Order: sequence, then C-alpha cells, then structure tokens
Amino acid sequence: MFGIDLSVIMMVALAGLSAGALAYVFMFNRISTENQTDRRLETVKKTVTDSSVRTAARDRATEATKRRKSVEDTLKALESKQKDQERKLKKPPLKMQLRQAGMKVSVKQFHIYSAACGVLIAAGVFFSGAPLIAVPGGLIAGGLGLPRWFISFRKKRRIRKFLNEFPNAIEIIVRAIKSGLPLNDGVRLIAAEAVEPVKSEFQRMVESQQLGISIPEAAVRMKDTMPCPEASFFGIVIQIQAQAGGNLSEALGNLARVLRDRKKMKAKVQALSMEAKASAAIIGALPFIVAFLVYLSSPNYIMPLFVTSAGHMIMAVSLIWMSMGLFVMKKMISFDV
Repeated sequence: MFGIDLSVIMMVALAGLSAGALAYVFMFNRISTENQTDRRLETVKKTVTDSSVRTAARDRATEATKRRKSVEDTLKALESKQKDQERKLKKPPLKMQLRQAGMKVSVKQFHIYSAACGVLIAAGVFFSGAPLIAVPGGLIAGGLGLPRWFISFRKKRRIRKFLNEFPNAIEIIVRAIKSGLPLNDGVRLIAAEAVEPVKSEFQRMVESQQLGISIPEAAVRMKDTMPCPEASFFGIVIQIQAQAGGNLSEALGNLARVLRDRKKMKAKVQALSMEAKASAAIIGALPFIVAFLVYLSSPNYIMPLFVTSAGHMIMAVSLIWMSMGLFVMKKMISFDV
C-alpha cells in the first residue's frame, strides 16, 4: 500500500515537473521578452529622469547666473550712484555751494560780485605801486580766490551753528512724539520756532512735503544743503523707521545723545590740539616778526632782500618752504571726529 502510494506520488511529481519544463520552454521567449521590455523601460525612465535632473540643474544654474548678474548690475548702479553723490558732496556745483552757505544770491549775481571784487583788488594793487606783473595776480585772487573762500567760510560757520542747535531740535521732536503728536507736527514746530539755520532746513522739509515729497525723503535730502554727517544720520534714522517701523522717539533720542557726545568729543580734541595750533601759529608768524624787527633796527641790512633779484629769489624759496612746513603742521593737528 505504501509502495503503491509512493510510486503514484513519484509519477505525479514527474508529470508536474515535465509539465513545468514544457511550460518554461514554451514561455521562455515571452519571459525573456518581458524582462528585456522591463529593462528597456527602466533604462528609458532612468534616461528621462537624468534628463529632467540635468534640465532642472541647468535651469537652476541659469537662474542663479541671471540673479547673480542682476545683483552685480544693481551693485554697480548703486556704486556709481554713490560715487556721483560723493563727487557732488566733495565738489558740488556753485548753485549748491551758495545754498549750503545760506547766501540768497543767484549764480549770475555771484559772478558779477566776483568780477567787481577782482577789478577792485587789481586796481588797488596797481595804484599801490606794485609791479605790473602783480596786477593779473590780484585780479585772479579777487575774482576767483576771495569769493570762493568767502563761500567756504560762510558754509563752515553755518554748519557750526547748525550743529550747536540740531540736538535741541531733535529732542523737541522726541518730546512732541512722546506727547502723542505725529512726526509732521514736530517738524513744523521746529520750522516755526527753531533758531537759524536749523529753522530754514526744516522749513525746506515742510515745503517739500507740501510739494508731495514724503518726510523721510525730505530728511534724506537735508544733507544736500547741510553737508555734515549729523544731517545724514538724521535722514537715515527717519528713513529706516519709515521702512522697518519701530520706536521713533527712542531712535531720535539715541541720535540726539550721539550728536551731543560727538560735540563733546570735538571740543575735547580741539582743546587738546590748541597747544599744537598755537605753536604752529607762532612758528608761522616768527619770520615776519623777525623781519619787521630787523627792518626797524637795521633797515640797510635787510633791504637787499626787497630790492635785489637774489633777495627776491631767497624770499620766494623761503616762502614756499615755510608754506610746505605750515601745510604739514596743519595736517598733523587736524582731526576729524
């Protein structure tokens, strides 16, 4: 019984194995074709994926290049604009210089006054008995040098007065803001009650606002008519607060404190450098004082310097040499705070 069952089982197993072998033989080509198709599909998918990755990477690289080029162009434009602004601040046009000096004359009137000044000085040199070669020098000095020096003098004096009063004006604006008034009312208050030249600068801000210019932009433009770092600080604080928000009264209060500290530091530096300035003044005036005393005591001894060509040469060389020394000393004792 057991032997019969075993033989039957073996026959069934052999029959199944034979059927499987025959099925594999007949299905081998189909299975091989399906495997090749699957591998081909995988290859195509991988190729498409690699192509998509390369395309995306190329697009990202192109976008990064465009963005980099845009940033470079923007930086170049900003740098060019900054250079133009620095050039205008260093050598502003004559009309801007007159506004910075607080002079209410037109460019045409200034040229007329300069020409009249040059003619008067040239006439004074001519009638004083000086050599004729000195007359053109007097004309140039009176027509170009003296008026420009007067503008520079007026501008420095105006900036000094502005810095003395500017921290007080900022603190008034801070108190107005803390009491609930808007910034515009604080600016109008300074434009109406402050001392010149702070009053005129804030009046320009009010007039600019009436023309449609915002307060931050008008504050930034203050440095055009008041070329000092303090005016630039004020414009930057107002513009940053307008763009980013924040506590304006606190920012302006800190600015007023910084301006007062800068003023104290300038006064301290000036006090410490007064000894060197006095020494430079004494050294610069000593040759003229000695020459005058020698002329009073022994005029015949010093007159060859004024009447001979060798004396003129010695005086010219000495003047150039002394001017160089004074220029070096001025650079050594001049400090920017």
